[in-house]
Amino acid sequence: MKKTVKHCFLFALSLIFAVNVQASEQTEKKPEELTLMLEWFVNPDHGPIIIAQQNGYFKDQGLEVKIQEPADPNLPPKLVAAGDVDLAVYYQPSLIHGVANGLPLAWAGTLVATPLDGLLVLDESPVKSLKDMKGKTIGLNIGGIENAILDTLFEPYGFTSKDVKLVNVGWNLSSSLMSGRVDAIMGAYRNFELNQLAIEGEKGRMFYYEENNIPPYDELIFIANSKKHNKDAIRRFLRAIELGTQYIVNNPDKSWEIFRDYSPEKLNNELNRRAWFDTISRFDLRPAAKDVGRYQAFADFLQSKGELKDKVDARTFMLEL
Repeated sequence: MKKTVKHCFLFALSLIFAVNVQASEQTEKKPEELTLMLEWFVNPDHGPIIIAQQNGYFKDQGLEVKIQEPADPNLPPKLVAAGDVDLAVYYQPSLIHGVANGLPLAWAGTLVATPLDGLLVLDESPVKSLKDMKGKTIGLNIGGIENAILDTLFEPYGFTSKDVKLVNVGWNLSSSLMSGRVDAIMGAYRNFELNQLAIEGEKGRMFYYEENNIPPYDELIFIANSKKHNKDAIRRFLRAIELGTQYIVNNPDKSWEIFRDYSPEKLNNELNRRAWFDTISRFDLRPAAKDVGRYQAFADFLQSKGELKDKVDARTFMLEL
């Protein structure tokens, strides 16, 4: 009887030891590395990413995320396609273009779930309606789908993008508008340029794309290589992004302080502070949720406007997470 009790005791001790060893091994397991390249320098649009990093949400998901800023904004999709980075922040319309051109890219989550862009004029401008844009000059920074956008905006008024003058003003969008060099700007984000104008003592007025016959789209998304990616790691990454977004929504002031202190010499200014609070409602609360119909509608829109030669099937470039 004593031997039986002793054996049972030793067996229990061995089980406890084995469980403790396994738990210790899991605790000491090295985090999985993910490289994330932003589409541009860190700014309030990246709020959930920075909060997830600073609050330890990536670490809690067993990830070590290396956030990179591109030297050239054209680099992120190329590096993802080449397999040199795991994920990148990108734009929904640009993803569709890239896929149509044969790049191995795929949607891997959503960051900013509404358009931020729009056609911006000064409030004192004689342009009171889109019909007043005929013959006017529009400043933009980079070429893309501007003709499709403008043709749609102007269609109800009987003219097209050919009836306006487009001028590349680089990144001097706000200053070009305030100086009178251009009558309107596009490529201007409602959470930034409107605030930039206000800081400079001007008031802007924006014609929102989604209110003027442009199908709604996601401004910023995460992309991965469609042929080589780690779905499990991406799921955990998006869970951390979700937690970061929830924290921002629940704690807007505290989250601003955390974001600001990530790089105070670059981020602690009035423009970023204003943009932060204007961006909160734009973050996707369900970053892993995909809407194939919405993406298909925008792809069909681009094709109908001559931006795509062939029909693109959204089901083929959206990861099932």
